Formats: sequence, structure tokens, C-alpha cells
Amino acid sequence: MNIPFLDLKKQYREYEKEILDRLPGFLADQKFILGEEVRLLEDEVAAVCGTDYGVGVSSGSDALIISLMALGIQRDDVVVTTPFTFFATAGAISRLGAVPLFCDIDPVTYNLSPERLDDLLTAEIEDHGNTRIKAVIPVHLYGQCCDMNDILTLTEKYGLSVIEDAAQAVGTEYATAEGIKQACGMGDCGILSFFPSKNLGAFGDGGMVLTNDGELADKLRLLRVHGSINKYFYETLGGNFRLDALQAMILRVKLKHLNGWIEGRMEKAAYYDRRFQESGLTNKGVQTPAAVFKGCGVTRHHTYHQYVISAPRRDELQAFLTDRGVASAIYYPLCLHQQKCFADLGYKTGDFPEAETAAGEVLALPIYGEMTEDQQEFIIGTIEEFYG
Repeated sequence: MNIPFLDLKKQYREYEKEILDRLPGFLADQKFILGEEVRLLEDEVAAVCGTDYGVGVSSGSDALIISLMALGIQRDDVVVTTPFTFFATAGAISRLGAVPLFCDIDPVTYNLSPERLDDLLTAEIEDHGNTRIKAVIPVHLYGQCCDMNDILTLTEKYGLSVIEDAAQAVGTEYATAEGIKQACGMGDCGILSFFPSKNLGAFGDGGMVLTNDGELADKLRLLRVHGSINKYFYETLGGNFRLDALQAMILRVKLKHLNGWIEGRMEKAAYYDRRFQESGLTNKGVQTPAAVFKGCGVTRHHTYHQYVISAPRRDELQAFLTDRGVASAIYYPLCLHQQKCFADLGYKTGDFPEAETAAGEVLALPIYGEMTEDQQEFIIGTIEEFYG
């Protein structure tokens, strides 16, 4: 078989007519920057995420940058995050002249470890009197929330801001002491990416910041238009972080299908889980994704932006799958503390053993609602063949 990693063409056929029906009117209006489409999308996505405000921006990366700016992060401030994530998380911190401080991950979920975070904050703040740490960015990796109850307890203790990086977790739920919350609805703010491969993807770049803080939302709106309230009069240093109206129109159409797409991914993940168990592959060292909050009263405990296994001889397995027409991906093959661009931070290999182990073992398999049972069976059978 030839099984793509993600089949956006097949998905597009679901909503193609809705897009084409709306396009003539949109083009006739000739309103392409911000405007009504963006405002309506902000309200609709905020409702999905259970927040009071949404601020559409130009990308998920810019959503991180503008969130840090709005929270007052400045040069030499320290922001804690994971070394096992996409570059943009730490890149946004460095772009502002602030300093990323990495913290190791939980080996089961691959998310930021609350235990390691506790150790880090104790060492940096209590033991050394470090007051430079201003914020934490937990990343809800692969579609599963971090353990936010424990993380928020720590950030409240030390008075730190929290930006949830939910670029891979739109629609994911988490059980808090106050009830079930959505990703982006627990910190000071949360960010989404609308990169085309995301569960809710645009036809190009796009992103959003979600928050329950009205003053913060006002700051974000100001910063995304160069810091200007009245044209050519500037209150602060902002940037061009606007979401295009065309992307907002497309996302509003796709948002209606998001629930179905998430349910489809969860069904495919459940099928993978069962077949990996039945095939005996889990007895040969293959680990399927651990949905740790399943059974906590949360329906969408994991929305499976990626279905990531841990596999012995990972690189050989990936080559074997490729030879048989099965696409796969590695998220992420090299931790951020080992990247050349962050060499000046002074980290070395061995500093974050759980993250480094994950980087050598994780493999993302194709998962999307449009996959067929035959395709999933072929993938399982190919992996069985590899492990003999």
C-alpha cells in the first residue's frame, strides 16, 4: 500500500462545497485584513476552548511571541519549558532576548514533568534566590494535556505566568479541581496553531491566543497591529501579527467539522491500541500512547494530533515502513538543548535523560479519520513483520 502520513485531500472533499459557496461573497467584499470573519472566528474558537476571549494572529509561533510580550517578558527574563517540543516554543523566548530554562519530561506522556519542575523551581528560586524566572510554558504534546493541576500549584506558589502551548491540542480536555477544562483555558493564556497539518488547520499559517483576562486580550489586540490604536499613532512596540480574513473564513468552515475529525482520530487510536495488544507487539517492546487521564471523567483525554509509539530499533523500523509505502515521522529527533542554535545556553547531552531517550525511540504513525481499516491493518502487519 501507499499510505500517506496525512491525507488532507481526502479530508478537503468533506467541506469543499462549503468553501466554494462562501468564496465568491468573500472575494466580492475585498476585506482581507482582520474584520468580521476574524472576529467571528475568535468568538467561535473561544467557545470551543471554554475561554472568554480569542485573539487571532498570524501563526502559532507568533502566538507564543505575542503572548510573552503581553505578559511583560523582557530581555534576560527566564522562562521554563520542555526541551522535547517543536523549536518555536523555545525560539519565541529567545527572540525576545529572554532565556529558555529547560525542564525534563515525564517518560510516559512526554509532557513537562511536574516533579522535575518542582525540583527545578526549588533549586533556582528557593535555594539560589533566583527572581529572574517569570513564566512557564507547558506544551500539550501530541494532543494530551500536561498535568496542569500540579503545574499550576507550582506556578501559583512562585507567582509565575503560564502560557499553555496547545498547538497540537485543540479540543483536548483535562479534569481540574474546578471541573473539566479545555486546553488553553487553564493558564494566563493558551496558544493554538492553525498550520495546515493541525487538527484544525488553515490553508496556510495562522494562530490564536486564548485567555479569560480581558486586559490581556486588549494588550494582545494592540500588539498584533504594531501597537497602534489609531492609525499612525503608536502606544507601544508591537508587530504585524494579524490573522488574514481569508484564513479565518476557511477556519470557520472547518471548525464545524472539528468534533467529527477528533472523534475519528480517537476511534483510529483505539483501533491501533487494540491491534497492537492483540498482535503481541506490546510484548516486544512497542509502547502505544498512554492516555493517562482516561477515566477521569474526561471524554477527550487525548485528541491524537499524533499517534506516537515508542519502538525498539526505531530508525530501522521507520526505514522498513518507508520501503513498504507507509509514511511516518519523528517528533522530535533531537532535543532543543542539543540544537546548535541553543549552544550558548550551556547544556550538554545527558542533562535531560528522559527527553533524550524519547528522541531516540518515538515514531508517529499515520492517523486521521479518513483512514481505512485495511490501511491500519497493513501498518500493524508491516510492524509485525519487522519484529518477526
